[in-house]
Amino acid sequence: MMSSSDALKSLAREASLSTQTEMIEMGKRKQSLFIGIPKETELQEHRVALVPEAVGLLVSNGHNVIIETGAGETANFTDNDYSEAGGQIVYSNKDIYNADIILKVSPPSVNEISLMKHKQILFSALQLSIQPEDALKKLIEKKVTAIAWDYIQDEDNLYPIIRSMGEIAGTSSILIAAELMSNANNGKGLMLGGVVGVSPPEIVIIGAGTVGQLACKTALSLGASVKVFDNSISKLRRLQQNVGQRVFTSIIQPKVLLKALKRCDVAIGATRAPHGRTPCVVSELMVEQMKKGSVIIDISIDQGGCFETSEITSHQHPTFIKHDVIHYCVPNIASRVSRTASFALSNIFAPLLLEISERGGCKKLIQTHKGFRHGIYVYNGTLTSSFLGEAFNLPYKDLDLLISEFN
Repeated sequence: MMSSSDALKSLAREASLSTQTEMIEMGKRKQSLFIGIPKETELQEHRVALVPEAVGLLVSNGHNVIIETGAGETANFTDNDYSEAGGQIVYSNKDIYNADIILKVSPPSVNEISLMKHKQILFSALQLSIQPEDALKKLIEKKVTAIAWDYIQDEDNLYPIIRSMGEIAGTSSILIAAELMSNANNGKGLMLGGVVGVSPPEIVIIGAGTVGQLACKTALSLGASVKVFDNSISKLRRLQQNVGQRVFTSIIQPKVLLKALKRCDVAIGATRAPHGRTPCVVSELMVEQMKKGSVIIDISIDQGGCFETSEITSHQHPTFIKHDVIHYCVPNIASRVSRTASFALSNIFAPLLLEISERGGCKKLIQTHKGFRHGIYVYNGTLTSSFLGEAFNLPYKDLDLLISEFN
């Protein structure tokens, strides 16, 4: 028996879907966008939301893009690159927040939110594990519409930006492991690759999602021996198909995983939780039994880490040694290759912004695009994320109900 609350939500969803055809027709009037790109202030964030080529595309389509001076420096884009593309350079972060749409990579700080104007539209990562309650309350107070780019879905119900950043992180993890095993970095002096007559290094990957798949592909291409663990048989099967060759796969059984960890030279944590903290899969006792000089790369550290011994490190000081095992636990690995990552972000943001314009504005896209709605966590100052509401004990409302009310 459906509860009255569930029935109401179901009716609201039906209503929002039934009005989509009419809204698409009415929303054909193209809207000019005013977009602001602030300089990222988070310590380890080197990416920029739009590269100069994307700015040029938007400007040529009639949009106004302002960029805070130095916003692209850490990704090796100069102010001149942006101005030549048609963007306007501003020299005060206060001026950036005059834009109607703020496009950021990392979540805004409390200070940045204080500069925002009422009913502004914000695109940024959500990063639930570090989302401060004060920042969330201030977004609500300013009646901002906040969109988490890491939760936007495409037409196949996939997360395009998470997938793109995951591809970078998965490939980078193997390259990082190769560096850490070399003598130049006080490693064991192993080469991550196959040489005739020499046993290849063994790599354990925990997680068979996008990150795990790319890590597996890269390791195999170098000639390493790979074992992949995940609790989803469908993910393991998909990895096996996408990799194109047979690799050892297993569900996460502690005894089998421990046996693999004892033998491996590199262990990569690539699990991702849909909400909240990543489950801790490898205990400290298991780490103690790994080989001396072996390497752990915990990509899941963004969500708390899947190794019990993991502690957050920085790009400046990326490693520490515990139980004679080298740990690399830098959040946001994609920022390590900021120029590549910025192009990857831009390839998704620019078409999305053009679609917002074609639909007649951000609200129109929210009303008609289910995958885009999935990224909304504050709508006109109303919290719409049940997870955030429950985590911070704040009132929240179903987004479909809000949309039906506005209609």
